[in-house]
Amino acid sequence: MSFFSQALARVKPSASIVASQRARELKAQGRDVIALSAGEPDFDTPEHIKAAAQRAMARGETKYPPVAGIPELREAIVGKFKRENQLDYRVSETMVSNGGKQVIVNALMATIDPGDEVIVPAPYWVSYPEMVALCGGTLVIVETDPANGYKLTAEALGRAITPRTKWLMFNSPCNPSGAAYSRDELKALTDVLVDHPQVWVMSDDIYEHLIYGGLEFTTPAQIEPRLRERTLTVNGLSKAYAMTGWRVGYAGGPEPLIKAMDKIQGQITSGINTIAQWAAVEALTGPQDFIQEWRQIFERRRDLVVELLNQAEGVDCQRPDGAFYAYPSCGALLGRRAPDGTLIDSDEAFTRALLETEGVALVHGGAFGLAPNFRVSYAAATDQLEEACKRIQRFCASLG
Repeated sequence: MSFFSQALARVKPSASIVASQRARELKAQGRDVIALSAGEPDFDTPEHIKAAAQRAMARGETKYPPVAGIPELREAIVGKFKRENQLDYRVSETMVSNGGKQVIVNALMATIDPGDEVIVPAPYWVSYPEMVALCGGTLVIVETDPANGYKLTAEALGRAITPRTKWLMFNSPCNPSGAAYSRDELKALTDVLVDHPQVWVMSDDIYEHLIYGGLEFTTPAQIEPRLRERTLTVNGLSKAYAMTGWRVGYAGGPEPLIKAMDKIQGQITSGINTIAQWAAVEALTGPQDFIQEWRQIFERRRDLVVELLNQAEGVDCQRPDGAFYAYPSCGALLGRRAPDGTLIDSDEAFTRALLETEGVALVHGGAFGLAPNFRVSYAAATDQLEEACKRIQRFCASLG
């Protein structure tokens, strides 16, 4: 009998974490490495948010919090959903977790039984399939088409749904493709879901504020009120507020589901760091003007990276609609060899050889369920992005 569980055997390490760790190892060896593998803004948490945390500590807000979050933060979440998404949630329909990851795992653990199916469009965030596997669900991957901007269509969604389907995991703007759905595109998906009452929607809106070109952000429960009672709207402060290390995720959804998630969290972590929660109150209720400034910076970086990547031999990069990732194809380079003789027979071989040769850390597209691509995070300083793209161009030109 194995000491380790079958659940552990079903789960693979995070490819983005593995790539970032390899970059750290090479840096420790003295190598000049540019890591564009992590989805982490290079901006610091705004000062007014950090000051709120300091005030909370000075007041002695350092005791155990309620499992689902302090009342002040849950009220702020209610206000945020109403103000920005036109969603009316009661406080009892919200909860706070240790990042968006825990929100999602709480929900899956509370609802998934063996044999239950979870639809995940590809490309997808690397953690979605592993979360489903950890909870014993059956993953149903629906590949999207680059010609359609890597977006799930109503037809493909309808074909994927079966009587065993329990969740659709939906992410817009998408990590890794940057695809963002218009109101009409989202309405076509929600029209399908209305006809399948057994299917719940987990809408991961973490990149909501990072959307470009005047496209309006919308979320499923906002588009189709009939889905409200079977939608979990997931969000967090990591990306738009540069609070990755604070670990604050939150959700709004039907009260029975929130209670079930609260039960799970109460036996795993209990409530999250109280100081981070008070910082989150300030983030959601305080000044928001910096978000627009950062969005404009990210948009300029996006345009720069797309232009430079498309100048690399054999690379085809679409212009993403949101988030801070580009997802170019390297398919034209497969079958060629690096200067040291390494065969580039997959996108993983491409990113591995690029890191060892030029010191640029990226994540291969296979980890996101759709190859041959690679993900570039442009949440980095402009000079780093320029240098990284020059190295990618040089590497591609060197392939024989």
